[in-house]
Amino acid sequence: MSLSRREFMQMLAVASASGISLGTAQAETGTQKVATTVKSNMASADMYEVPKFGNVHILHMTDCHAQLRPVYFREPSVNLGVASMKGNVPHLVGEKFLKHFGVKANTPEAHAFTYLDFSEAAQKYGKVGGFAHLSTLVKKMKASRPGAILLDGGDTWQGTGLALWTNAQVMIDASKKLGVDVMTAHWECTYGADRMVQGIKELESSGMDFVAQNIFDKEMDERVFKPYTMREMNGVKVAIIGQAFPYSPIANPAWMIPNWSYGIRDDDMQKVVDDVRSKGAQAVIVLSHNGMDVDLKMASKVRGIDAIMGGHTHDAVPYPTTVKNSGGQTLVCNAGSNSKFLGVLDLDVKGGKVAGFQYKLLPVFSNFLEADKDMQDFLDKAHAQTIKFQGKEFVANDKLNKVLAKNDTLLFRRGNFSGTWDQLICDGLIETQNCEISFSPGVRWGTSLVPGQDITYEDMMTECALTYPNVTVNEFTGERIKEILEDVCDNIFNPDPFYQQGGDMVRVGGLKYAIAPGGESGKRISQMTLNGKPLDAKKSYKVAGWASVAKPGEIAGDTGKMIWDVLEEYLSAKKHITKVELNSPKLIGMEGNPGIASAYPKW
Repeated sequence: MSLSRREFMQMLAVASASGISLGTAQAETGTQKVATTVKSNMASADMYEVPKFGNVHILHMTDCHAQLRPVYFREPSVNLGVASMKGNVPHLVGEKFLKHFGVKANTPEAHAFTYLDFSEAAQKYGKVGGFAHLSTLVKKMKASRPGAILLDGGDTWQGTGLALWTNAQVMIDASKKLGVDVMTAHWECTYGADRMVQGIKELESSGMDFVAQNIFDKEMDERVFKPYTMREMNGVKVAIIGQAFPYSPIANPAWMIPNWSYGIRDDDMQKVVDDVRSKGAQAVIVLSHNGMDVDLKMASKVRGIDAIMGGHTHDAVPYPTTVKNSGGQTLVCNAGSNSKFLGVLDLDVKGGKVAGFQYKLLPVFSNFLEADKDMQDFLDKAHAQTIKFQGKEFVANDKLNKVLAKNDTLLFRRGNFSGTWDQLICDGLIETQNCEISFSPGVRWGTSLVPGQDITYEDMMTECALTYPNVTVNEFTGERIKEILEDVCDNIFNPDPFYQQGGDMVRVGGLKYAIAPGGESGKRISQMTLNGKPLDAKKSYKVAGWASVAKPGEIAGDTGKMIWDVLEEYLSAKKHITKVELNSPKLIGMEGNPGIASAYPKW
């Protein structure tokens, strides 16, 4: 079932000679046959030709964050691993990533998986994702794989203006049309427990299963949702166990899900695995929203899982990591974000156990794949609908297509510490709220814009469309500011993955600081300065922020303003974004870490 890295590289060489490589061949050369769903003038001809293998077929998407239309999305140039995670998948970026996985530079695959030469490559290869193009690929894979099922790892209902304005309904309808078979969750809970349950019931009425073994009712101490579903595929019993994001009540507002408790619950996971095995499951798949580091640790502790199809950390990993445990071994896969990738896992199950596997993580290039007409018609109608939101009525497309500012720079979010999109938000908060310092949450969702693209209302909403958008202004002492940074830092860089509870580092405007990710808890942040002067621990500073997890009416410093209104005002006043000065913290002790680009700014 497992391959060493050397064996994997040898396999790629053999596959390349057989015409099924990860490499590229332009279709216009006529050297290889192109599938009818692939655009013949653009595609890597063999990219979407994945020969069927085995008898169990799992398709996997995750963290699409409601991106229904094609987007640009830059992978991180900073994805640091610390302690035992240093230098290991998924904490590799750029050239180190390409070398590890044997991906050729200057190819569509290299562009899909790394940040390298992003703007130039984006212009060459075009946008990624979009449900119409993803639907084409899903249908193509299902047609060649009898019984194949599509798994959705969650973070599906949230991330765009249209999803927010329709109270997630557009994503529920899109998931049904896409043919999702099994789903778990994270950001879905930010619509509130009642809406989440209601949406799940609607999906299940159409034939989908929602699974989450780790969400319990606090009072009854019973599971809120079923922990698994059993499917039979080509004569093989396959169990799909759900693992929702374990820290939802911490990372997101607990008041939205007041009666539910979460947690990793690896002991409970072991019991569920044993249960499905006792009921005849010959293959056990965990559909997880743990994050890849947590999945890797869980795979080492829980016996009997054949594969973990993971999400949450948005890591696009071309090939699974094989983890050994007391019962054998487990494949750990992670399938990126933003409807940009589709994972295809084929298992060969013989004699009641997995004898071999094949895996591909396929980039969804919208210029390479034809749009599925049925899905495109649905999307066109969805974006043309009349919306009623916060007392206003408008046509979705009219609002989304409104140009707020011209743009001459690369705008992106994803990365451990900062992104140019977040810098715009932080700068906007300081200017519009008349503050000295600003904080913006280190969420991973949010798309990218290349130089020359206008900033539309839709683009802005992909960076701020959540259900707790209130802008705040507070007075914090220097000591309190350090405590905030230390707490967030520990959530990200705790040496034990089971204690990593957050997203990326909180984004900061105005304040400069140094950070030692591999340092001791509570002592990672130093050298804090404001306007060139050291931050005074006892002095109070005016700080703007947004996305408080406190209950409305209890939000400290609530201005009553919504983040999208503040950003619209700021961008419209600017009219033209020519340059964004990125406020990147100074890194301490990270020299030689392969999870950081060599071009990381130096102080």
